[in-house]
Amino acid sequence: MNEETPPPRAPSSSGYTPQASTGATITPRGGMSVTRVLFSLRRWWREDVVGTVDQAEVIERRREDCLMSERYLFMTAMSGGIAVLGLLLSSPAVVIGAMLLSPLMGPIMGLGFALSIGDYNWLKQSAISLAWGTIIAVGLTGALVFMSPIQTITPEIAARTQPNLFDLFVALFSAMAGAYAMIRGREGTIVGVAIATALMPPLATVGFGLATWNWTVFSGSLLLYVTNLITIALTAWGMARLYGFQTNLSARNTAFQNIAIVAVSIALAVPLALSLIRIAEETNAQRITRNEILESFPARALLDDLQITYGEDTISVDATVLTPRLDSEAEADVERTLSQQLQRPVELTLTQYQVGTSASAAEQAQLSARRASEEAAALERAENLATRLALVAGVEEGDVTVDRTRRRATVRAQRLDGATLAAYRALELRIAETEPDWTVELLPPIGELPGEIGWDEEGPTPEGAQALSVIEWAARRIDLPIVLTGPPAQASQAAELLARRGVSVTVREGPGPLSADWGGQ
Repeated sequence: MNEETPPPRAPSSSGYTPQASTGATITPRGGMSVTRVLFSLRRWWREDVVGTVDQAEVIERRREDCLMSERYLFMTAMSGGIAVLGLLLSSPAVVIGAMLLSPLMGPIMGLGFALSIGDYNWLKQSAISLAWGTIIAVGLTGALVFMSPIQTITPEIAARTQPNLFDLFVALFSAMAGAYAMIRGREGTIVGVAIATALMPPLATVGFGLATWNWTVFSGSLLLYVTNLITIALTAWGMARLYGFQTNLSARNTAFQNIAIVAVSIALAVPLALSLIRIAEETNAQRITRNEILESFPARALLDDLQITYGEDTISVDATVLTPRLDSEAEADVERTLSQQLQRPVELTLTQYQVGTSASAAEQAQLSARRASEEAAALERAENLATRLALVAGVEEGDVTVDRTRRRATVRAQRLDGATLAAYRALELRIAETEPDWTVELLPPIGELPGEIGWDEEGPTPEGAQALSVIEWAARRIDLPIVLTGPPAQASQAAELLARRGVSVTVREGPGPLSADWGGQ
């Protein structure tokens, strides 16, 4: 018997075709999958991330970092002293060393964690430690600058006087990494955070501005320091809240705290954003100035130098042009045009040098000027290198041998109380890192070699390898042979390593651990 096939049902307006009831409720897949994913993510975060953090241990470690101890005050003072010397010498390596020594990160992070759990006793202790550290750093650096014969604004100082919104983001991302490392127990990351946020150099610059009564330097560097401080503290607060640290605050107090933190963040971002806008305007003004000057001269003219100083009321422009034809009216015309375009009074000093009509003549004149400028810069750099080497070696600047042709600087150091050969080597490396194009040699006095060379079955231990590096460096600098005493196998292997590096070595069999001494004395 033939049965008629029922006609297909028309789809509903929603696009869903009803199906025969099977006794089960059908739920749209999309809604269920999103809910499941969100639930799974929340459970994963709560159980596998937040649940693995020992909050009591983290808080205890952070409390210890906020204590105002003798070590904290001493390291803050030493970090400030190193920072201001690095700024005055314009040495990035020395400034980085000050960043690594600075203990200010501890109480600043403590502020954030104390805010997150509502512990105002801890908050008070962190604020006191931070205040005293700040006062000591500014006072010491200001005193050093006041007594120093060098009080010029170096590039390292100038770089910390114009903070902008980008500096806030640097502090934000660095603080996120630092807070994560502290919460998860990976504190080796703090070294990178200390370098990125650079708390001590701005404080040292504040001391410089105070000692020289330079308001621009003082206010700019203070704003940079406050930016880093507040951003790090608030980021630590946010990370602690994200990781579920228990708070003692009521819901009302928590809401008030959140509003206050948002208000502080906005208040901090506004002047930094204005600073960034000002920098963009100055960059645009430089482009306009360059174009207007070149358009006033023939096509083959070259702009050799352009210096722009932005005053409170006027803009001062000092430019040098290499041109095949001199124009006595150019200075007044360009000054008038720039005043109209920049909408501020402009004082232009335009120096013109007449060169040949060909492009090669202008280029040759420009190359000559560049060579003279580079030669002056190289001479200044060599003199600065000699000054620094004399300082670390404890000798007069005239005792430093500088070969500018071969880019080689050599100095024989005086014996410094308590300084080991490893210390002299570290001083040489520190200077050499700032001058990668130079060969720097600091010749130490004959001193005691490392007493013991660590060794195991696979060869030298990390400490032993470091000792061998010091021995090799000292032997090459002093030009004396080395005597290794110890177990024959270890002594022979160490002698082979040193010999490959050009060191003359004698091996003597003896009891006890492997050691080194000078030979030929």
